[in-house]
Amino acid sequence: METLSNSNNQSWLPWFLRGILFLSFLVLFSRLADLQVIKGAYYKNLAEGNRIRKVSLKAPRGNILARNGEILVGNLDIRNRVVFDPIEGYFITRDLEGASDEEIIIDPMRDYKLGSMSAHITGYLGEAGIDEVDKVRGECIEKGPVPIGIRLGRSGLEQYYDCLLRGTNGEELVEVDARGYKIRMLGVREPVAGTDLLTNIDYNLQEKISGLMVGLTGGIVVTDSEGRVLALYSSPSYDPNIFINSGKENVSEILDDKNMPLFNRVISGKYPPGSVFKPLIGLAALEESIIDSGFSYLDTGYIEIDEYRYRNWFHTQHGGTEGEIDLVRAMARSTDTFFYKLGEIMGIGLIEKWGGIFGLGDKTGIDLVGEVAGIMPGREWKLKNKNERWFLGNTYHLSIGQGDMSSTPMQIHKAILAIANDGRFCKPRVVGDPECEDLSFQQKNVDLIKKGMQETCTRGGTAFPFFDFPTDTGESVVACKTGTAETGVSYETHAWFVAFSPIVEPEIVVTVLVEKGGEGSYDAGPIAREIFDYWFEIEKADNTIEPLPELDNSSENE
Repeated sequence: METLSNSNNQSWLPWFLRGILFLSFLVLFSRLADLQVIKGAYYKNLAEGNRIRKVSLKAPRGNILARNGEILVGNLDIRNRVVFDPIEGYFITRDLEGASDEEIIIDPMRDYKLGSMSAHITGYLGEAGIDEVDKVRGECIEKGPVPIGIRLGRSGLEQYYDCLLRGTNGEELVEVDARGYKIRMLGVREPVAGTDLLTNIDYNLQEKISGLMVGLTGGIVVTDSEGRVLALYSSPSYDPNIFINSGKENVSEILDDKNMPLFNRVISGKYPPGSVFKPLIGLAALEESIIDSGFSYLDTGYIEIDEYRYRNWFHTQHGGTEGEIDLVRAMARSTDTFFYKLGEIMGIGLIEKWGGIFGLGDKTGIDLVGEVAGIMPGREWKLKNKNERWFLGNTYHLSIGQGDMSSTPMQIHKAILAIANDGRFCKPRVVGDPECEDLSFQQKNVDLIKKGMQETCTRGGTAFPFFDFPTDTGESVVACKTGTAETGVSYETHAWFVAFSPIVEPEIVVTVLVEKGGEGSYDAGPIAREIFDYWFEIEKADNTIEPLPELDNSSENE
């Protein structure tokens, strides 16, 4: 009975084992089906990925060229080695020891030939951020999404023309074995270089002006009469090459520098223009027929309203008066009282109107990144921004470029261009030809303003650095205006100087600003003179230029 019982208890075991075996085969079959059918393509691609490496080939950016073809910004060919790895895929190293030719790829590295001498024109490069990768930058649709690791233009021409300058990366397909060793090249898509950019910059002039601002803060812009930028420099500056091949510590020094070397003062710095605004006020009064060439004014040194006195600089500094003067003489001597009275006659409405006509308070439209608009104040502006009414004293201050008015050097330069080229109002351009419109000034009025600016550069005017400038038939061939703009801090003034030559069909127009640098005559004028001497060196080869004369009291600037 016991034997029979044991036999019955074990009879189910073969069926149990068969069930386990069946379930095991079912699980194995399901797994194989999952690997081969459902996820087959996935694992095939994964295996191919382990066997094939895609090596990115960086495209060189287009060169940035000076007007005669000199390279302002180019590329250096850097030889790098591609090292394949079974885990990491591949990595790039500059260790070329023992490398074969097949392991070498060429990576372009940006090279800023003039370094800090043209940094605010060229800009610099910075690696694309997380918020930029895989997105189309600006209107650059044809270049597609920004790839990871690419360097994009930051400021200057590099950013403004980034789409044009940026190339299209290429790619190599390389087969490797399980250990990561290269077996063979499967194919290559060559990178496409970016487009070269031809600028209006004069290479030698750019070098020259950068050396004139050593130790100073401010800016210089030089154009032809229609606004083609021949040279532009903001001081202090920085070397764009540091952002390419230097450590983070050096980059941080630039970013943390309290003197703000990255700040382009020519297009982004806002300053009261001071007396360089006076030619614009004079021309506006003529165009509105408020005055004519016969208008004169008796300067007694100051204008008194109630308990306030609005003084002329000559009276403040030396106790002198100008006596009876006309517009030309008032321009040459930069007589504040004359322009106080002119502003009073015009009224704030017309001053504000003509400030707008000359583009003050607006951006110039130059093809550089970071330009700001200045301030052209008026009744509504003051009420909105200061909750105050406009007073006659505000008009006096505005008439000589002071008070709440502020402009960038480029805005003042663009306005002076309209006088230099007889009413053609041009948008300055670093690349290509400017767009111009005709403001339809009466030629006799423009000529009278030019005469006043011409007299400024002759003995008795305020621009003593130009008293010995070469002449044509006994008259100076340069027109200029000095400016000394108060900052609100005692004994701290901005020095301005604007000039163009020749007076008819000018070759160059120059604006110099020395921030908190002193007086227009003493501090900005000599810089402008060096630029003119350099530019007209060939034309003046037979002339002997005497040293700058000492200034007597009758010619001192305000």
